[in-house]
Amino acid sequence: MSQGCGSTNRITGSSFSIYPMTDLFVEIIKSSLNEVDTSKVWIKTDDVTTTVRGQMTHVFDVTRAMFLQAAKMGEHVVFQSTYSIGCPGDSAGDVYMAEDGVPLNGSQSKRIGQDVAAKFSLYPMGGGDYMDVIYSQIEEMKKQGVEVNEAHYSTRLDGDGNKVFNGLEQVFEQTEKQGSAHTVMTVTMSANSPSTKGGE
Repeated sequence: MSQGCGSTNRITGSSFSIYPMTDLFVEIIKSSLNEVDTSKVWIKTDDVTTTVRGQMTHVFDVTRAMFLQAAKMGEHVVFQSTYSIGCPGDSAGDVYMAEDGVPLNGSQSKRIGQDVAAKFSLYPMGGGDYMDVIYSQIEEMKKQGVEVNEAHYSTRLDGDGNKVFNGLEQVFEQTEKQGSAHTVMTVTMSANSPSTKGGE
């Protein structure tokens, strides 16, 4: 696989894991997989993570749906993901980049009302004037009812899971559109935690 920059094939990928904090973890994971339509993404699971690749809208659609389907069962569930697009590139031969832009899981996900807490860090690489874009997208999250706070090495988001995922997708997309040749975003999200907020 070529490691050069400058590819026009903007494949998005996510390497993620879901951790149900319960003895029912096998049932929760299997149920989530059965509920989510992954037919518009390339997907592979190993003993550490699941990787999905394809158009940005479908990658976020699948990862959002996986987490919300797991969280709706009421158990404490943690989601960790690294999203990436751009340089050092990706192989296009096995990715469904020709799919249309209609998310397959959107209507089901929207019906899941689930409060979440998340922390994310964004790493734009290779050019672009992106700081104003990031700040403007964070302001948009606030307007949508997501609570935004600074945290060590990250930004904390609290609110409805769909609104949080919407905000994460928007800040990722707009940073890439602003000229970042390679954009990476790390996300940790928790639902139904018995812990008090903050942990300071």
